[in-house]
Amino acid sequence: MRLLTIVLTATALVSPAAFGQSTNPATPAPGNPGGMPPGTTQAAPGVPAPHQTNQADRTFIRAAVTSGLAEVEFARLAEQRGANGSVKEFAHRMVSDHGAANDKLSALAKASGVPVPDQLDQEQKAMRAELEQSSGGQFDRAYIQGQIINHQQTAQLLTYQIGSGENAELKDFASDLLPTILTHLRIAQAIASEIAHQAQAEVPPKEIPRERR
Repeated sequence: MRLLTIVLTATALVSPAAFGQSTNPATPAPGNPGGMPPGTTQAAPGVPAPHQTNQADRTFIRAAVTSGLAEVEFARLAEQRGANGSVKEFAHRMVSDHGAANDKLSALAKASGVPVPDQLDQEQKAMRAELEQSSGGQFDRAYIQGQIINHQQTAQLLTYQIGSGENAELKDFASDLLPTILTHLRIAQAIASEIAHQAQAEVPPKEIPRERR
């Protein structure tokens, strides 16, 4: 739930009321061309300077970077400890897709002058420790359930950035990545159903008592 908490908190910080703007986007605040937040660096009147970031952009970068780092670390664990072929294939895709997204986001953050975390947060470290203590079917179930939650939260984070961010490149990044995250979510949900069906099939049927004659 950490990403969702970050998004909700940051949304309050970047609301129109917080900036003293009109809630009508077609009515810019007095002395604020284009409805941009006060203090926005402008390349021309009403045109934000390149790589301009607001609080939403900075919040997004921090949350998305740590989430991406966790995705790759957890996926590498799944490649080693997973038992289900679909889980291991999914994990391989996570390393590739999230690794590429992490590289692009880090470059955008650097260009924007926003420092990025280089390690997992405490909650993610605890999750990694929990995964490291499991293996086989137990690992598969924990990993995939975590992936469903993580991708739901990441989709919310990307949607938040698309609607609240200011940096055009970061907004484009979020827009481009969102379909991939939703695809990951659908795959993880399908694998969870597969694992559940397999577990159900492995449960021996209960013996029906014979009627006494």
